[in-house]
Amino acid sequence: MINRHVIIGGSAAGPKIASKIRRLDQKADIVIIQKSKSLSMASCGYPYYVGGVFDDPKMLIATPTGVPRNPDFFFKAKGITAYVETEAIAIDREKKLVRIKDLKSGKEQEIPYDKLAITTGANPIKPPIEGIDLEGINTLHSLEDAIELRDMIKDDGTKKKAVVVGGGLIGIETCEALQLAGIENTVVEMLDQVLPFLDWDMAKLVENHIKSKGVEVLTSDGVKKFHGKEGKIVSVELQSGRIIECDMAVVSIGVKPRKKLAEDSGITIGSKGGIQVNRFMQTSDPDVYSAGDCVEVTNLITHEKQLWPMGDAANLQGRVAAQNMVYGNIQEYEGFIGTGICKVFDFTAGSTGLSVKMANREGYENFIKITHAAADKPGFMGAKPIIMKLLADKTTGKFLGLQAVGTGDVAKRLTTAAMALHGRMCIAHLVNLDLPYAPPFSPAIDNFITAIHVLENKWRHYMDGISAVELKEKLDKGEKPFILDARGKDEYEADRLGIGETLIPLGVLRTNLDKLPADKNTEIITYCKISLRGYEAASFIMSEGYQNVKVLEGGIAAWPYPHA
Repeated sequence: MINRHVIIGGSAAGPKIASKIRRLDQKADIVIIQKSKSLSMASCGYPYYVGGVFDDPKMLIATPTGVPRNPDFFFKAKGITAYVETEAIAIDREKKLVRIKDLKSGKEQEIPYDKLAITTGANPIKPPIEGIDLEGINTLHSLEDAIELRDMIKDDGTKKKAVVVGGGLIGIETCEALQLAGIENTVVEMLDQVLPFLDWDMAKLVENHIKSKGVEVLTSDGVKKFHGKEGKIVSVELQSGRIIECDMAVVSIGVKPRKKLAEDSGITIGSKGGIQVNRFMQTSDPDVYSAGDCVEVTNLITHEKQLWPMGDAANLQGRVAAQNMVYGNIQEYEGFIGTGICKVFDFTAGSTGLSVKMANREGYENFIKITHAAADKPGFMGAKPIIMKLLADKTTGKFLGLQAVGTGDVAKRLTTAAMALHGRMCIAHLVNLDLPYAPPFSPAIDNFITAIHVLENKWRHYMDGISAVELKEKLDKGEKPFILDARGKDEYEADRLGIGETLIPLGVLRTNLDKLPADKNTEIITYCKISLRGYEAASFIMSEGYQNVKVLEGGIAAWPYPHA
């Protein structure tokens, strides 16, 4: 018996399902229905095409050997029939038929199926703002969007300006692409920070780096109106009243699932607005599966259903769906832990698991957190800094999440943390991890492990830490702790915080106890560049009978506020 598998959607999950089915069943009849012209697009590469990292947009739809993934490729190489510029307009689940329409000819036909997969993805959110349809306002959601934006920023001898609306992952990658292409641009974000998957203090470090590259970043402000002339955008008016002149705008404030086709057919939609699936990627109809940006999946940390519109997740879900469509429900997709990463000029920013913000939002209060700064390899091998923020359960020590930003190898540390989360590991499991070591790749103790050591020190009360945000709040309230900078004089003269600190280098601290407060109940906060010397200073000061000594976590490296 030959089974017919029909897949609606041809971006990420859809082609993955089709290709995996073919590998499992060489006799199956497989059909892909794709509304756009392109198939199997590497959509995460759009900003890099726009920024000129490569010049041929066909690379975004090509195999590793350079063959375009078009209908001819799918048919000849895989025996898969792919209809492009064809829309699935209705599903008759009782008769097991999909009605499709050729968007060029208008012709309609019905295609029968044995198993159906809905991988319709998501639409970019376009807010109902006056002027949103002016020429020059784009999203960066499709290959056509990327090509159009690349054409708009081609050097024609005039200086161009752009506004990027939205400071999330795509918005920040787009701002870098525009800046690298020579387009002066401003990022406008309604929230009080960019990259909302990070906590504010970590995001502020990224924002500071973006600004250092000449990009203006405006947070806690939104777009009120797009102004145009002769149908083309000329400026953006913000809620604050400021007007920014521009030649183009890119709106990147998120996406929403394309669920209408499924919803109209009676398939159950979840509380978050995506198609409801079980662990087998099966919808409320046992013969219909779904995967990708249109579905809701389980967050393995919070155990809540969420939308998770990421390309890697779409491919993993598609592979699971394909196996179950062929063999019955034999494979499960348990869920995700929220791992994401992006390049931001010279910085990398990423997170996995819980942030403090997420923990607070979920009502999870029983956790400890630390901020840690260290180099990704020895200094003689070209060390680069990484600032990390870690969370763990206060009672059990179970590892809960990592955020990391900096110019060092963030991806390696993020990968290690993600595996620790998937393995449900605790501090006790992580303090002695056997990770690969050689000077070109890491310090003798990898800085992810040293961050875990700091977390353990705080968990076991070997040290008391304070974050930059917590210290700033104290100072803003008028509190006056004794702040001790344990760095050398040369470091102090080159860069200081300017918050009333006293310089006592660690090397002379033992002979300068008279410079400390006489009252041993005085709050003392110590730090250095990354607070290793700050920790050593705090340990010594406590041994002298001081009762209230804290270490500024991450030291100067993690201080997100202006320096003196």
